[in-house]
Order: sequence, then structure tokens, then C-alpha cells
Amino acid sequence: MKKYLIFFFALLITITAAIYQRLTGPTHPKRINYTIDSIEYKSKLIRSGESDKDTKITLNLPINATATLYYKKYKVDEDFIALPFMAIDQNKQEVYLPKMPAAAKLEYYIEILDGAETKHFFKENPIIIRYKDPVPAWVLIPHILIMFLAMLFSNLTGLQAAFNMPSFKRNITISLALLFFGGLILGPIVQKFAFGAYWTGFPFGYDLTDNKTLIAFATWLIAYLINRKNDRPAIAMFAAIVTIIVFSIPHSVWGSELDYESGKVVTGFINSLILF
Repeated sequence: MKKYLIFFFALLITITAAIYQRLTGPTHPKRINYTIDSIEYKSKLIRSGESDKDTKITLNLPINATATLYYKKYKVDEDFIALPFMAIDQNKQEVYLPKMPAAAKLEYYIEILDGAETKHFFKENPIIIRYKDPVPAWVLIPHILIMFLAMLFSNLTGLQAAFNMPSFKRNITISLALLFFGGLILGPIVQKFAFGAYWTGFPFGYDLTDNKTLIAFATWLIAYLINRKNDRPAIAMFAAIVTIIVFSIPHSVWGSELDYESGKVVTGFINSLILF
């Protein structure tokens, strides 16, 4: 019974962390609510686009209301360009942002005119959308699945170590192997497809996605080496705690970003320093 309970809690922690990371990440859509003619509408404004096609922005909006999207290049001193939404049916309107190179970012906000009332959404703090090249499913899906399993086994190993169950030593090896293959092999391949670079973490950049993977792997490698000849469950517990902390950091923070002035792709942190 203890084994099943430990697995259940490990799975629960993993799912909770994955949901938290997804909902707090910089590519998760922004949600807006607004009322037109006493009817409440909800829409999602996306923050990730692909470089090979224009990006569709959809509003759940009646045909009698007028909406406009204003956009410009991120961190570039230029005027916003207005794009009017077009009605698709009685309660839906769409507009298309132009396709951009991989790692390029645009910022945009929405204006809705309902009779004499004008509503602005994110005008003071525009939404930032980042573009990427398409990533083939044959590498993206295994990467996501293996990283989920890596998190699951990390939490499982930490809980087993907390109860000093002998199986924690075997699962240290499994956690390390999953992190290596999912994070250090498939991860760079995904990034190469998406942004043209295999690795933008230490020592080449400040990409937190790469760096947190490196930290987690290094911590489990230490746990593996220490526990090869001796039982040190506390080290495994420490590695599990470090892993859950670093993987709770939102995905894509300080990720690859196109510097419009230089035309080069750098990490977001480096680009901020250049502009500063």
C-alpha cells in the first residue's frame, strides 16, 4: 500500500508542477473578459506563433462590435500598426499577425468599440508574442513525454528516499537517464528546430530552460555518484527538491530572442543588457 501511495503522490506532484509551469509560462495565452450588450464574452490572446504562417488572433465578439489589433516589433521604437478584425460569423472575429522570423517578438494590444464605449486590453502593458520555426512531432512529442517521466521519477525517487526504501537507488539511475536523454539530447534538437541553436544556456547564454535542465541533471549526477557505494537518501531527496524547484520555473523564460538592430538571435537576458 505504501508503494502505491508514494507513486500516487509523486504523480500528483508532477502533474501539479506541470500545470503550474504551463499556466505561468510566457507563451501561455492571456485571457480577457468583456461585456457587449449585457452579454459576457471570453477570449484567449495567444503569445506564441510559427514563422511559416501568419498568426490568427480570434475574438469571441458579436458582429455589431468593432475591434482593432495594434502591433509593433518588440523593443523597437516605432509606431503601432492597426489591423481591423474581420467578422467570421455572428459571434466571432479574426485578424492575422504577419509571420516573423524564428525568435522574433511582436507586442500587441486590443481595442474594442461597442457603440460609444471603447475598451482597451493590454494597451499599457502589451502582450508579447514570440515566433518559432515548426518543430516536427517525431522529436517534440518524445521530448515532452520523457521530460514528464523524468519529473515523475525524480519525485518518486525523492519520496522513496524520504522513507528509506531500497528502490530509491535504482530510480536515481532512471531519473538521471531520463533527464539526460529528454533534456540534454532531445531538448537541444527541439531548440535547434525552433530557434536555430542547439544550446543557449551556460556557458553560451542565459536561457533558463537550458540552464534549469543542466542544474537538474548535475544534481542527479552527484546523487548517483554519491550513492553508488553508499546509501545516502538525503542526497536523493535534495536532488528531487532541486528538480521540482527548477522545473517550476516557467518554460521559455530568457529564451532565444531576435535582436532587430543586430539581426542576431540572442537570449532574452543578454538582449536586455544590450538595450540597457
